[in-house]
Amino acid sequence: MKERISDIPVATRLAVLADRTRLRLLRVLEGNELSVGELAQVFQSPQSTVSRHLKVLADAGWVVRRSEGTATFYRMVLDDLHTPARALWLTIRDLAAGTDRAEHAEDARRVAAVLDERRTDSQAFFGRVAGEWDAVRQDLFGSRFTLHALLELLSASWVVADLGCGTGNIAELLAPIVKRVIAVDQSGPMLEAAKQRLKGVKNVEFVESELSSLPLADGSVDIAAFGLVLHHVAKPELPLKEAARILRTTEAGVPGRVLVLDMVRHDRSEYRHLMGHQHLGFSREDIESRFALAGLQPMSFRELPVDPDARGPGLFVATARAGVRGRKSN
Repeated sequence: MKERISDIPVATRLAVLADRTRLRLLRVLEGNELSVGELAQVFQSPQSTVSRHLKVLADAGWVVRRSEGTATFYRMVLDDLHTPARALWLTIRDLAAGTDRAEHAEDARRVAAVLDERRTDSQAFFGRVAGEWDAVRQDLFGSRFTLHALLELLSASWVVADLGCGTGNIAELLAPIVKRVIAVDQSGPMLEAAKQRLKGVKNVEFVESELSSLPLADGSVDIAAFGLVLHHVAKPELPLKEAARILRTTEAGVPGRVLVLDMVRHDRSEYRHLMGHQHLGFSREDIESRFALAGLQPMSFRELPVDPDARGPGLFVATARAGVRGRKSN
């Protein structure tokens, strides 16, 4: 983007920003990544109209696009803009903010509603299937994938945070082996199912919480595990950052680790609507970049053997260790 926009004359840049709709689009995309369909909802315009304006902005280097399945997402990366272009945008944005406050506020409300609808899709899915989640998982991925992933773990002295524990599948397998399991999920119905499954197990603690704001102390766990969770999260780097915060480094200098079990990148876009997926899997580069954003050091990435009975996409297990964020154990 920097090289391309640096060659564009100032007059051309101004002409692109002179259109009111494109100005509104940039204000929205500066802080959010949204699809063409979502932007059409925000601006209550036909998708063809929104697409036409986005093409102009993309051609001028103001926004970047990313494809997932059949959807295309757009955003403005302010730090990636060439310095004159960034200064130009900041000036125009601030001038517009003083005259279009009501319109800007309305756009912000509609963006918030669209993002809330994303979260609602995912939460509604969990509320509907909490009682049959194990069957849904087995139908999609078979029954052996969890054990393959857990080969990366297993130490009797560990405290493990099972983040996005669902109905307690991972916690059930780990509880007899590790010192303690902290099972965290934002869905009340899921957590109740996990409590029933693990009724009587003494070394499992249940916590209802958003994964991006964990009520756990800094440096309190040895392992933070995400089992088929991050594709439901709009910004996976936020729960990964929380995982980095709660990891500890032992007195012997061994850093805590994060384990991610999830789907490899795929094109089954219907999962967005059927199951509230925010991402169509992850590539190695994608998950490792999100580790880095969270202050974690990537360690391994391995695609798991395909279960012949599974109908869902392939799976991977990736690990990372605590970086400078890791805390010494007490």
